Amino acid sequence: MADALNGNARHLEADLEWLAEALRLRLDAYFAAPGDSPRPLTALPPPPDCSGASPYAQMLASYPLSAEERLILLLALAPTLRPQLLDVLLTRNEATQRGFTEFGGAPSGGAFLPTLETACFLLAGDDLAARLATMGLFERTQSLLRHGLIELQPPQLGEPYSAALLQPSALLLQRLIPGRDDTAPDLTLPAQRMHTELEWAYLVLPAHTREQLDEIRVWLAHGDALLDDWGMRPKLRAGYTSLFHGAPGTGKTLAASLLGKLCGREVYKIDLSMVVSKYIGETEKNLARVFERAENKGWILFFDEADALFGKRTRVHDAHDRYANQEVSFLLQRIEEYPGVAILASNLKSNLDDAFLRRFQSVIHFPLPGHQERLKIWREALPEPARLEAGLELERIAEQFELSGGAIMNVVRYVSLRALSRGDGILLARDMEDGIQRELHKEGRAF
Repeated sequence: MADALNGNARHLEADLEWLAEALRLRLDAYFAAPGDSPRPLTALPPPPDCSGASPYAQMLASYPLSAEERLILLLALAPTLRPQLLDVLLTRNEATQRGFTEFGGAPSGGAFLPTLETACFLLAGDDLAARLATMGLFERTQSLLRHGLIELQPPQLGEPYSAALLQPSALLLQRLIPGRDDTAPDLTLPAQRMHTELEWAYLVLPAHTREQLDEIRVWLAHGDALLDDWGMRPKLRAGYTSLFHGAPGTGKTLAASLLGKLCGREVYKIDLSMVVSKYIGETEKNLARVFERAENKGWILFFDEADALFGKRTRVHDAHDRYANQEVSFLLQRIEEYPGVAILASNLKSNLDDAFLRRFQSVIHFPLPGHQERLKIWREALPEPARLEAGLELERIAEQFELSGGAIMNVVRYVSLRALSRGDGILLARDMEDGIQRELHKEGRAF
């Protein structure tokens, strides 16, 4: 690890000095007196040689960048690696007694945080054509965003596009800081990474439901070939959207996690009820950050409690209702533009507006398990060290009590903890009945 850190430091030292020289050239030209002939940015030497075995060098080799893109990358990294390098942009404009608008930057309690405006100033100055070309480098189809090397934090409401904050991505920081835990939760995102230790065979579902889930697996495996090799990209939408609906505990969340595990894709769960209630007024901003982070990484996005935004619409009574409809329209647009797999989950299909259902490539029902399916879940759920009390028949329990897979697991947890607390390792019939009764009461059903 020490060799990797030293290699990164050596190459980044040269690159950051190259960025500093570019800033000096641009500022010299900006503040030049009439009649002076400052060196143009075209006089900047080419990017430093960055061949070698360091993770930073390998990353640059994997994602060939133009000189302009490499400067933008370094500009995003500067506040993390060498924040004082950008202090020259904190200069006060004597005419306005504030910072220079042309330099961009976001308030941060003293340090200069670069924005898209900063990149435009560095690469274009006051050349409008060059400015437009620089903005084009921030399209999602261009290298920096397509490969997930940098991120643009959307500007505050009412601010121009050029006020978007320029930041290094988690992928980039992971390459620069070997050993950095990239699985740690990102508290700035209204999303949580999902993971399961279970395997696909553990998922107990009717054959028809499994067949529909397999369609998503096939899309993940062969979608790119269909769009590109078979020339269907102009005819088909690049993404795949599915609705999972069914009672709580029937396997919707587990199915999404297992699809990601089976296909080698990360799955992120967005609880829309939390997003809307916690970030009301900023829903678009926070969801936009999720999509922008996910677009270049192939994430599966799992929207839990989809009814929170996609419930049947009622008459608009006030500004809050109008804003809620704007949030729905925004999310629908982003889902349709998302090139990956987006899964929306709902307990009741009837809760969703019919206009939304037509936008899904598949609508998959997760029914309550039948008798034989419940029996299989009971058998696979019980811990191996445990023993059943004499006379406790799983076949009878599976036939008598209509429980979801999630409810069965809750009962197994309850009876297993009771057995451990006694120290005998025996699952008792009375504990089983108590656990089942607790689950039925949750659902308002009689034992």
